[in-house]
Amino acid sequence: MIAIGAQHIFDGHASHGEGVVVVEEGRIVAIASEAPPGMPFDEWTEDVIIAPGYIDAQVNGAGGVLLNATPTLEAMAAIARAMAGTGTTSILPTLITDAPGRMEQALEAARAALEAGIPGIAGLHLEGPFLSPARHGAHPKAMVRRMTQADAALLARPFPGCLLVTLAPEETDPALIRALADAGVLLFAGHSDASFEQARDGLDAGITGFTHLTNAMAPIAGRAPGIAAAALSDPRARAGIIVDTIHVHPAMVAMALRLMGPDRLFAVSDAMPTAASDITEFDLCGDHVTLKDGRLTNQAGGLAGAHVTMAECVRNLVNHVGVDWETAVQMATATPAAVLGLDDRGRIAPGMRADLVALDPNMNVLAVWQGGVRM
Repeated sequence: MIAIGAQHIFDGHASHGEGVVVVEEGRIVAIASEAPPGMPFDEWTEDVIIAPGYIDAQVNGAGGVLLNATPTLEAMAAIARAMAGTGTTSILPTLITDAPGRMEQALEAARAALEAGIPGIAGLHLEGPFLSPARHGAHPKAMVRRMTQADAALLARPFPGCLLVTLAPEETDPALIRALADAGVLLFAGHSDASFEQARDGLDAGITGFTHLTNAMAPIAGRAPGIAAAALSDPRARAGIIVDTIHVHPAMVAMALRLMGPDRLFAVSDAMPTAASDITEFDLCGDHVTLKDGRLTNQAGGLAGAHVTMAECVRNLVNHVGVDWETAVQMATATPAAVLGLDDRGRIAPGMRADLVALDPNMNVLAVWQGGVRM
């Protein structure tokens, strides 16, 4: 049991002003005006904000570990642990397009991690291999392929957490999309050359969101609005957007936010193993990636993931995109939780997991609690 008090309690949607978050057995039991008598009290000074822990739907690696290199429970735990130290208390470890068998290994490892209750693991994001060859980005083009019935059967098996699959709707049989959606798989469109109409057809079939909006998709044009316009304009659509100021210009983030609002648009890091680490290079599916001036590039000079954490994304939203801190924090907490179906986290409310961060007015992370335990 512990009580955590601060000048501002932000529940994921709104600020409650001065208050105390009461935690018992890893869960939030109340937001109170004062700490219960006799309970250990962690009191923070003026202007500190207590907010939900950050949630990141796209984490390829962190702490020097890349999931594609070692798709194991141990790798997922190491990535989650590294990210938790930066304020991200829940992640979807993300596997990009890789050799046959890697997807099955990642699914098995994620199931084991979720069943073992590894802290910070909320599910798995399979970003590929069912993508458009024309928009493969840093994914190995030779391994991009269409989804088969056998693939769909594998993905439709019961899964103990959030299973997010990124696919290109124009490359995927709508019947398979519909079957996976009916099985509870969360489907996002991404790395896609889909037309506006094809993207809308994908939404009709069961796609609910879009992966790293504006990246690895055709630009919007007057007579060919394309997949990005479908994401921005369709009220059914949700989207993650990389807020590192490199992948997407801050003006584009601001425009997307004005069109979609903070209930539909959320921040992702697309982090690679350099995040929360001192390493400056690594291999990604046979390609060598180097970090320079905050930018990760492969041997062809293209972007290859991001060197950023969710805490930095929140600061970028405030400092470069120009949003208020409440909106920025919502885009890293309550919104991704709702989109991913994580109904036990992302908010400060009775019954929620006690995954929390203490923030200063500049959005620097001062402390992190995961399951009520201060890290």
